[in-house]
Amino acid sequence: MLNQNLTSDIFANKPFLPSKNNYFAPVNKNSVNPAKARLILEPETDLERAFLEDEEFMRGLFWGKPRFGHPEGEVLHHIREVLNNIEKLDIDSETRRKLRIITFVHDTFKHIEDRNRPRDWSRHHAALARNFLQQYTDEQLLLEITLRHDDAYYAWRAIHLYDKAESGKRRMKELIRVMGDDMQLYYLFFKCDTQTGDKVQAPVRWFEKRVKGLQIVKF
Repeated sequence: MLNQNLTSDIFANKPFLPSKNNYFAPVNKNSVNPAKARLILEPETDLERAFLEDEEFMRGLFWGKPRFGHPEGEVLHHIREVLNNIEKLDIDSETRRKLRIITFVHDTFKHIEDRNRPRDWSRHHAALARNFLQQYTDEQLLLEITLRHDDAYYAWRAIHLYDKAESGKRRMKELIRVMGDDMQLYYLFFKCDTQTGDKVQAPVRWFEKRVKGLQIVKF
């Protein structure tokens, strides 16, 4: 059964405050088009359709301008790309269901992410997405992957771009510990998410070599 708590309750205690250090501009409410969202995303389940009934979720779908890594611009177009990648996988219906849920929510709260310094990681878009999803499911694996969906990339970035090898190794070690036997599902999402737009593919190739026991997929 769906939890009918309002999304606004999640953000009530810590409202988003734009600043000169935050590049996320507010979403113009006139740009939100529910019919367009349904047409592009093609929700299949009651849960996916329920997401599209949430006003804050809908605003997040229509946030975004073309930029490096995301030439598609608005978040809903990125979600469509990830969903298309999921369709290329040889997976069972339950794995597909889980990947689609994570895909719908993972980047949809970038429009209210706080990027001020120092960072408030409770306001990272992945944390906001996890909190949103928790209203609708108690499946801990889905919540955990949503929360950590960028961790593999951050680990790679710390090691290979920021010269923070120890930090990156610690992050990766923690990810492996938390995911445990469910790392394959995390990997499938990471692969589908990374092979979109004009994203650099080095992180996923590094991940495939770094993590033991993965069933490598290609598409």
